[in-house]
Amino acid sequence: MVQSVTTLQSEYSLWWRQPEAEVIPTLEELGIGFVPYSPLGRGFLTGKIDASTTFDSSDFRSGLPRFTPEALKANQALIDLLDSIAEQKQVTPAQIALAWLLAQKPWIVPIPGTTKLHRLDENIGAISVELTPQDLQSINDAAAKITVQGARYPEKLEQLTGRL
Repeated sequence: MVQSVTTLQSEYSLWWRQPEAEVIPTLEELGIGFVPYSPLGRGFLTGKIDASTTFDSSDFRSGLPRFTPEALKANQALIDLLDSIAEQKQVTPAQIALAWLLAQKPWIVPIPGTTKLHRLDENIGAISVELTPQDLQSINDAAAKITVQGARYPEKLEQLTGRL
């Protein structure tokens, strides 16, 4: 029996753009949808986390290299970019990050997680954010100049699970 693949779920955001190289073109060629998880970079792209943020040891992010104070400080340039566009559009950085994903392809449907109703409302509001081709070009140009610091996962986790 052959079962067709209709969607693929993988991490994708302004903070992790690796799928753009091979995954997204392949999905487009095969007519397969894409469901990015962690579209807000585990909360970083909301603009609510900075170098002074600390995480309880039970918080998964406390063990992630991207969430060290040094990496958060280095990656602040990405938040500054989102903040500036969000201010122009009178929306939140999270809504810009989600609207950017929604603008990539019509078959890309991000799944931001939240435990708070007001964040759900905020996330849903990203659907109404209009990013012009110029906005998208500005975001892509600025993001291309930012080298994200810190690995996505601890080295041992990547060794155990292969390429995540």
